[in-house]
Amino acid sequence: MRAVILAAGEGTRMRPLTENKPKVMLPVANKPMLEYTILEAKAAGITDFLLIVGYRKEAITSYFGDGSRLGVNIEYVVQEKQNGTGHAFGMAAQACDDRFIALNGDVTVSSGHLKKLIGRNEDAIITVKEVSDPRAYGVIETDGARVTRIVEKSPEPPTNLANAGIYLFDPCIFDAIEKTPLSPRGEIEITDSLQYLIDGGRSVGYEVMDSDWLDIGRPWQLLTANELALKDLKPAIEGEVEPNATLKGPVSVGKGTLIRNGAYIVGPCIIGENCDIGPNCFIRASTSIGNNVHIGNAVEIKNSIVMNGTKIGHLSYVGDSVIGERCNFGAGTKIANLRLDEKTIPVTVNGKKTDSGRRKLGCIMGDDVHTGIGSLINVGTSIGPGAFIGPGELAKGEIKKGERLITR
Repeated sequence: MRAVILAAGEGTRMRPLTENKPKVMLPVANKPMLEYTILEAKAAGITDFLLIVGYRKEAITSYFGDGSRLGVNIEYVVQEKQNGTGHAFGMAAQACDDRFIALNGDVTVSSGHLKKLIGRNEDAIITVKEVSDPRAYGVIETDGARVTRIVEKSPEPPTNLANAGIYLFDPCIFDAIEKTPLSPRGEIEITDSLQYLIDGGRSVGYEVMDSDWLDIGRPWQLLTANELALKDLKPAIEGEVEPNATLKGPVSVGKGTLIRNGAYIVGPCIIGENCDIGPNCFIRASTSIGNNVHIGNAVEIKNSIVMNGTKIGHLSYVGDSVIGERCNFGAGTKIANLRLDEKTIPVTVNGKKTDSGRRKLGCIMGDDVHTGIGSLINVGTSIGPGAFIGPGELAKGEIKKGERLITR
């Protein structure tokens, strides 16, 4: 059994985090989200993978290579232009002459669920998840064990069985893809190809997922995925922890990392390799810190993702935030994470405001951002790569890529 994984898209809704890397390479508990998908598939007995890559494909191919590091075999097909999910899966036609697992690289999946799919023998199986509010998803209608209709996002969904983006396909799907017309947005949608199979009398079934599922479509959903991943963290101390540092609960510390005296770290928490942490800092639960990160004196970090190479200067606070690579925080930088009225927090990207649904959310920060001493960042602020927040400035709303916020 082979797994075909879609990893070609940028993930425009994940900006500013995807300006320099594809969405599937964004880290969750210090691993790219795509790596979790591959490892779960491997645990289900799958060792052959075909990755459909495109946007910034080198980030994927250089990290995973031929897959030998993970004990699997990985091949690649390049989708030069993203023409929809059906078009992407169709690029696997030459490599798949038998049934195969088909996955989106940005959804969570368990090995147990994949084993259930492998045991089915219909022409196609759609994984679904029961959700409380299905309006944001495509859903299926059923008759017994068969799928009768696929309904894309609707204000009045006929069921609560959301399409989870995880499939088992017979090679007959490729013929269906070839005969699928373009959707109103000019793409070949895999759901339209599945409807073609249904209308043609093919057996299309479904499998309800009973494990955790998350469709990571917005930057703040990385925080939810990070919390889920850290639940299974196995503590390991490979770096140096000085005598007067305190580690409580499951904490993982990578090679070459120094945890200085007075640091207080509450798990689950993962800290990568070659980091310099402390002294006298407070790192709270559900925080992931990448490699080559410096956390200075009297810094507090809560429920956040801090990516490789970032430096957070002394007396700073980071709460419920996603911080990109190689950022540099001036001393006393503060990120707010709770509105005074305690309402949910909206985030603006490319001029479009979206309600995160989160009561606590700090900053979504791209790579290579610099903040000056005493700078303040308001709740839900989006900051593009290479931006500069001057000393004592208040950043709010959306700060564009490369923008320099200096008014004093």
